[in-house]
Amino acid sequence: MTIAGSIVLIMLGAILTWAVEFTLAGIDIQVIGVILMLGGLAGLLFGLYRLNAVRRTATPVVPVDETATRRVYEERRYNDPL
Repeated sequence: MTIAGSIVLIMLGAILTWAVEFTLAGIDIQVIGVILMLGGLAGLLFGLYRLNAVRRTATPVVPVDETATRRVYEERRYNDPL
């Protein structure tokens, strides 16, 4: 679940909990709204955790000798016949 999807679930749950005064036989709309808000909150926390974990692993490694420069050589080979 994405962060935007989690926020949508939280908003939908809040609307069902506090703004809707519709009743169905055997179904409590306010309880469904609270369940949606809790699910959206759990999805939001999990999405933020995943985002933080990806950022932590993608940090560049600083070389031990910061004054050293790295040279990259590009080598091309052409296998076409003359």
